[in-house]
Amino acid sequence: MSTATTPTPARRPASRSRLPLGGKLGPQPLGLLLAAPYVLFLAAVMAWPLLQAVWISFHDYFFTAPTAVVEHPFVGFENYVTAVTDPQVRQSFVNIAVFLVINVPLTAILSLVLASALNRVVRFASVFRVAFYVPYVTASVSLIGVWMLLFSSDGLVNTILGPLAPDPSWLVNSSLAMPSIALYVTWKQLGFYILLYLAALQNIPKELYESASMDGAGAIARFRHVTVPGVRSVTALVLILAIITGANLFTEPYLLTNGGGPDGASTSPVLLIYQKGIQQTNPDVASAIGVLLVIGIGLLSMLAARAGKED
Repeated sequence: MSTATTPTPARRPASRSRLPLGGKLGPQPLGLLLAAPYVLFLAAVMAWPLLQAVWISFHDYFFTAPTAVVEHPFVGFENYVTAVTDPQVRQSFVNIAVFLVINVPLTAILSLVLASALNRVVRFASVFRVAFYVPYVTASVSLIGVWMLLFSSDGLVNTILGPLAPDPSWLVNSSLAMPSIALYVTWKQLGFYILLYLAALQNIPKELYESASMDGAGAIARFRHVTVPGVRSVTALVLILAIITGANLFTEPYLLTNGGGPDGASTSPVLLIYQKGIQQTNPDVASAIGVLLVIGIGLLSMLAARAGKED
């Protein structure tokens, strides 16, 4: 009669002891160490100036000599009241709202459509991609010079339009100045967003398009039900970047319309911050405008992120 042998329990492998550095800095301490210089750079270049701007906006602040010791009394929301009640400030925010309404949807739609078309191109694909990307990396001053020649009163665009050309011309027309700037910025930055969408389109499985084709879906239906949902996260990124870039508009109205003309119709909040803070030596009111702009950008970016959130 054989006796049953009790199986010996298997030994668990000895758990690896974590390094003390990993316990303090998380599971990826090397990544944190490599990212630390960039985090410090952002803190020095962006976080600290923003905190200083908030402090200035609540005080009676003015520029002095570097060695001068001057008191800056706390004034509460006085600078914000001054900014909100200023017609120039209200007009600048209306101008930037018009710009964003035109630029942001146009950027997202055109970049996605063009990226989808380029994604199907087999021959000369790199040539087309470079052609779209060149305006983005070209200096703004040179492109603005060409744009001013095209849209001047006797420029090529008005010559082609003939009697249909607006009078006054595009960049000196109070109703068309900001839309013209929005179209220029859309054209200039389109190449960057096209590359973002191209990277996202290459990650969509081809089987989804094949299945949709077998179900009888046409090109528009495939674009709507396969492409658009497949790049939703990138669309949220494009919207956020377009909002942030557009809300910080400065170079284009400063050069295209000679500092926000005509009569402030193309003045952006950032351009007004420069005018009030540097030219008119009112940095406290300029800081208040900047804080209001940051709050507005944050709210719009949150809405864009929620719109692009996966279901």
